[in-house]
Amino acid sequence: MRILLTGSAGFIGTAVADALAAAGDEVVGVDLMLPEAHGSADPPAGTHRLDVRDAPSWVHLLRGVDVVVHQAALVGLGARVADLPAYASHNDLGTAALLAAMHEGGVRRLVLASSMVVYGEGRYVCATHGPQRPGERRVEGLEAGRFENPCPRCGTPLAWAPVDEDAPVAPRSAYAAGKLAQEQYAAAWARQTGGAVVALRYHNVYGRGMPRDTPYSGVAAMFRSSVERGEAPQVFEDGLQMRDFVHVDDVARANLLAGRAAREAAGFAAYNVCSGTPVSILDVARTVAGDGPAPEVTGRYRLGDVRHVVASPERAARELGFRARVAPTGGLAAFRHEPLRV
Repeated sequence: MRILLTGSAGFIGTAVADALAAAGDEVVGVDLMLPEAHGSADPPAGTHRLDVRDAPSWVHLLRGVDVVVHQAALVGLGARVADLPAYASHNDLGTAALLAAMHEGGVRRLVLASSMVVYGEGRYVCATHGPQRPGERRVEGLEAGRFENPCPRCGTPLAWAPVDEDAPVAPRSAYAAGKLAQEQYAAAWARQTGGAVVALRYHNVYGRGMPRDTPYSGVAAMFRSSVERGEAPQVFEDGLQMRDFVHVDDVARANLLAGRAAREAAGFAAYNVCSGTPVSILDVARTVAGDGPAPEVTGRYRLGDVRHVVASPERAARELGFRARVAPTGGLAAFRHEPLRV
């Protein structure tokens, strides 16, 4: 297949490009090379240094393309209000422009990099009252160290449960709002054009080539950088917040399978891309630290962070044939020695 890959020089994009090429696909790589993600690095050989927001001006690259795999985006929380225009521009406008160019170029298949952040808080169950949807955690509770979500009916701490793709979406940050907007633009495009969209909701991605000490660094890379400086990794809240960590090689394979599925699909479908093995943030820090400085549980918190979000891998396994091969325990231990991007 001929596949146009946006964000092809990024952390995940590079792994996806390698997986596609190894499968015999022809990859047309597009990347803006934003300094926030790439520093002053030059684009890899063969990369078209282009902005997806200008996609209608390079529609010629889409001629003869079977599937577009769209990885390009600003990532991270978007913690400052001042970040909102940049997130809306790169993520929302960029996706809309790409979809318009795909329509003009005659491409009807899209694999979209989405994120578990569209769910906001994950799935919760009260032992007495069953499934519950908690509201936003209150500052006074966080200040007092009450990090668990209380049951809206009885106030007791809720237990977490795996979230599936039919869960309600409730983004809690600028990045999350943009990811949901990308999904909704793509779904509308599919309805209007008869196209197909496979949206992959990545959970916490880590592995070789992860950015070091940039706004694009994930928490695993931040923990590793602290250890390499001889400092204790700083763990927010009580460290017991649960997440799913998935290796970038598994994410790349999910994109490969999604590209094949998109050729036979219709409409919009979303899938969790996860390991299926929940792990606490404190255990992530301990595993990445290894024999280095022990993690420090700080009790600090960030508004916009959610307490627990872990994923059900069942739909992706059933419909895409995807199950992760790298378990977090071994993968995060190996990550201590994998090369990062400077």
